[in-house]
Amino acid sequence: MVRTISGKCLVAAAALVAFTTPVFAQSADWQRQVARLIASKQTYPRAAQMRGDEGTVKVKVYVSASGAIEKTEMVTPSGSSVLDREALALPAKAGTFPAPPGGATTVVLPLTWKLM
Repeated sequence: MVRTISGKCLVAAAALVAFTTPVFAQSADWQRQVARLIASKQTYPRAAQMRGDEGTVKVKVYVSASGAIEKTEMVTPSGSSVLDREALALPAKAGTFPAPPGGATTVVLPLTWKLM
């Protein structure tokens, strides 16, 4: 997602890194749906913008067979407490994911914020 605020180009990006289901049965369509859902809710926190904070946070999201987000935990912090808090809150903002085709799973999401 790219936005311009006060002449600065801001980039917030979500991508899928790894699914840890016993069988790699997650469809590419489901992965794209999850990536789009997360990206649609990702914003650049104003406090982070004002301080010039940038970084990538990796969060692990536990997804139930129905698509409910059961738990989110930080795998790798960004170095910015503001971005880290936003990354942990982001899956809840997205709500429920589509049901994973292979049943309950976890997904590691790298969430990046960059001022351009």
